[in-house]
Parts: sequence; C-alpha cells; structure tokens
Amino acid sequence: QVQLVESGGGLVQAGGSLRLSCAASGGSIIAYPVGWFRQASGKERQFVGTINWSGATTYYSDSVQGRFTIARDSAKDTVWLQMTDLKPEDTAVYYCGLTTAYPTTTPHKYANWGQGTQVTVSS
Repeated sequence: QVQLVESGGGLVQAGGSLRLSCAASGGSIIAYPVGWFRQASGKERQFVGTINWSGATTYYSDSVQGRFTIARDSAKDTVWLQMTDLKPEDTAVYYCGLTTAYPTTTPHKYANWGQGTQVTVSS
C-alpha cells in the first residue's frame, strides 16, 4: 500500500516562504488527486488545497488562495505545497492525503495520510 511522506516543514518568520513535499513510498500516487490539510494544536484538520491527477487544475481554501501553490511532478511522483507570505495563523502540522474525488475539501474522503510536517510561523 502506498505511503505518503511529508517533509520540508520548519520555523519561519512571518512573511517568509516554505516548500513542503509529499512523496510516495511503496506505490505510486500518479493517478490520484492529492490534497493538503493542516491541523493546528487543539483544532480539527483543515483543508488547504488539492490538485488533480494530472496537475492541470488546483483548488484552494480562501485562507490560502493567492499565497499557496500546489504542483506535482509525475516523474518524481511528488506533490509540492509552495507557501509564501506566511502568517502566524498558518502554524500547524501539514498533511497530504490521496483521494478518488476531485475537488473535495472533506478530510474523510482522503486516505494514506503521511505523518505530517510541522510548520511554525513566528510573528
């Protein structure tokens, strides 16, 4: 079964940028839409954005629209989340997941979640 591995998180000042990666292990994600979610401490998992299987289309939450960009490289079987103009409220653990529905913002329609990567934005 394919496993997802997120990486690239860290500590950044407000206004800074980070690029997160979601890589496949034990299988391929090339045929699946992939979504990014985040979960702040004590809060529910929140939709960030999603990309279709080919990478041709993306869909974002209002809170990140215009600041975050999702892209994928089929040859590397990897999906990226480029985050710019980061704000303290973006602080969370970021997860990627696979879905067979696109676009969908509902966490329970995603599976194969990775372990997450922590993003901390200082003010």
